[in-house]
Amino acid sequence: MAILDPVKFAAPRENAFEPYSRAFLIRAFEERLLRLFSEGKLFGTVHTCIGQEFTGVAVASHMRPGDLIFSNHRCHGHYLARTGDTPGLMAEVMGRVSGICQGRGGSQHVCAGGVFSNGVQGGIVPVSAGLALAQKYTATGNVVTVFIGDGTLGEGVVYETMNIASKWHLPLLIVLENNGYSQSTNQSETLAGKIELRAEAFGIDTYKGDTWAPEELIEVMGHAMNGVRDRSHPALFRIDTYRLMAHSKGDDDRPKEEVERYWSLDPLTRYTERYPEKAAELRAKAEDQVSAAVEAASSAPLTSCVPTGEPDPRPVSWQRTRIEGKERVVSRIYQALREQLAEDNRSLILGEDIEGPYGGAFKVTRDLSLLFPGRVRNTPISEAAMIGIGNGLAIAGLRPVCEIMFGDFLTLAADQWINHAAKFRWMYGDQVSVPLIVRTPMGGRRGYGATHSQSLEKHFLGLPGTRVLAIHSRYDPYLFYRRLFQIVDCPTLVVENKVLYGDYVSHQTIPGFWCEHTDEDFPTTRIRSSESPDVTIVCYGGSLAEAEKAVDVLFEEHEIIAEIICPTQIYPLQISSIVASVKLSRRLLVVEEGQVFCGFGAEVVALVHEACAGLPLVTRRLGAAAHPLPSCKPAEIESLPGVQAIVAKCWKMVSHA
Repeated sequence: MAILDPVKFAAPRENAFEPYSRAFLIRAFEERLLRLFSEGKLFGTVHTCIGQEFTGVAVASHMRPGDLIFSNHRCHGHYLARTGDTPGLMAEVMGRVSGICQGRGGSQHVCAGGVFSNGVQGGIVPVSAGLALAQKYTATGNVVTVFIGDGTLGEGVVYETMNIASKWHLPLLIVLENNGYSQSTNQSETLAGKIELRAEAFGIDTYKGDTWAPEELIEVMGHAMNGVRDRSHPALFRIDTYRLMAHSKGDDDRPKEEVERYWSLDPLTRYTERYPEKAAELRAKAEDQVSAAVEAASSAPLTSCVPTGEPDPRPVSWQRTRIEGKERVVSRIYQALREQLAEDNRSLILGEDIEGPYGGAFKVTRDLSLLFPGRVRNTPISEAAMIGIGNGLAIAGLRPVCEIMFGDFLTLAADQWINHAAKFRWMYGDQVSVPLIVRTPMGGRRGYGATHSQSLEKHFLGLPGTRVLAIHSRYDPYLFYRRLFQIVDCPTLVVENKVLYGDYVSHQTIPGFWCEHTDEDFPTTRIRSSESPDVTIVCYGGSLAEAEKAVDVLFEEHEIIAEIICPTQIYPLQISSIVASVKLSRRLLVVEEGQVFCGFGAEVVALVHEACAGLPLVTRRLGAAAHPLPSCKPAEIESLPGVQAIVAKCWKMVSHA
C-alpha cells in the first residue's frame, strides 16, 4: 500500500472534539485489550482496530435510531462508536456473563444496540442485505451498514449480494475499510482492477474518503448515508486507512518503517501533537471509562455452558393415520404455502424461477407470485446470497422461506447455514431467533445425473440449533408445513424427495398392514401389522415407497414380518419409536438414498446400540452405490437402494440369525 502524501491531510479542529472523543475511547479500549491478552485475561484471539477508529465514528455520526450495523471480526470500534457501551463489550470480550451476549460471542461476535457481527466476512454481506430488505419491506426508512475489508473482495458472495441489492434497491451501505492487507498479504498480490469499478458494474453508487482527514470523511459519509436512505439504493464507501497494530495480537510482518510512518500520520497522534492538553483530557477520560469497565467485568462470573446433548428417548403415543381425499404431494405443499402467505404478511418466499407462470422446477409455487405480488420473488442463481438474505430477514423478525432448486446446490450455501444461521441465536445470547425455512428437492430416480440427483442431507445433520425434516406421502405434507409455520423457531431444512411430488397422499398401505403416526410436532410414521416384527426397517423421505414394497414381498414370499419406522424429523432425532420396535425384532436395517459412510444410518445404528446395551442385535445399513449417480435411468435405479436390495438384506438378517 502506498504511503499517502501528508500535504493532503487536514489539520484537526480543536472544537471538533466529539468525534475525537469517541476515537480516543476506541483507542483506549483496544490498547487495554492487548494488555489484558498479554496478562492472560482474554481468550482466543483479539483483532484490534487501532488506526482505523474513524471508520466506525464516521458511520455512527450519521446513523438514526433504527439504523443497523453488521460488522466483522474487527468489530469493537464499530460497536463502541454506535453504542458507547464500554462495560457490555468489555465483559463480552472477557467471557463474562454480564457481557452483551452473555460471554458466548467473545471478541468477534456481538449483538446489541442495533449492531451485529460475525467473524466470516464475506458471509455477513448477504445477511446485511436481508436486514436491509426487511427495512424496505416494513417501510422503516432505516439504513443497514455492513463493514468489510479489502480482502473480502475475494469472496464471490459479495458480488452475488451486490447484484441483488442493486436490482432490489435495498438501503444497504457497504463500507470497505481499505487497509491494504488481508491479514499479512499485501493487497498488490491479491486484488485486480479498481475497487470502485466492482461496485459500479452493478449500478451501485461509490464514495471515497480516508481516516487521515476525519472531518472530511465524516462529512462525505453523511452524503453517502443520506443517498442510500433517500433513494433506497445501495452504495459502497471506500475508506482508505491503515491498521497500526497486528492483524491479531502479534502476527505482524509488515515493514517496520512502513508501520512507523503511519504512526506518525495517525490522526490521534497528530491531534495530540497539535492540542496536547485537550488530547490528554480526552485520553484520561477514555482510560478511566475503560478501567471501570474492566473492573466491573472482572467481578462477574465467567460464562459456562451446560451441554444439552441429543434428546433422550421418551415414550410416544400412536394414532391411526387418516387422510381424506386424493391429492398429490406437490398440491398439498402448495396449499400450505398459499395459506401461510395469506395469513401472515411476515412470510416471504425466495428462490430461483419460482415466480409464475413457471412456478419453480417442480411447480410447487405455481401462481403464488401472482396472488401475493412482491412476496414471492425470483432470485439470481445465487444460492449463498439467497440463504444469507433469508438469514437477515429471519433475525429481523420476518418468516422467510427459501427454495433451493435442487438439493445438490445446498453446498453452495453451506457457509450461510453452518457459520451463520446455525450460530446466531446461541452465539448472540438468545437475543435473536432465526425462523428460516429452506425447502429443497433431493434424491434420484429421475435420471437427472450426478449433480442433480444426490441425497446430501447428511452433510447438514448434527448442527446444534438447526432442524432437518423430510416429508413423505403417508403423512399429509399440508399438515406438516402448517405445523412448521406455527412453531418454526430455528433454521429448518426440509428435504422433499423428487419422486414424491407426483405421488398421491394416502394412508392406504400394503394389505395386512396399517399406517399410524406419533403425536409429535413432526410425527414419526409406523407401518405395521398385528404380528410382532421379525425385522425393523428405518427409512425417511422417498425411501419409504421402496421400503413398503419390500415389506410386501417379504411377507408374501418369505413369511417375514417387517415393521417400518419413518421419521419426518431426522435431526434432532427422537429414537423412542425406533428403539421400541428394535427391542421386539432385535434386527435393524436403515435405508437411505445417500452414501452410508458417516450417514444417517450410521447414527441410528449407534444410538440404538447405546439405548439397547446388552441386547443381542443385528444391525445393517443400506444406501447408494459408492460412485456418482449415472444419468442412464436403469443404471441409476440399480445404484440406489430398492426393493430387491432391501428384501435381500432383511432375508439374510432373519435367516442367518
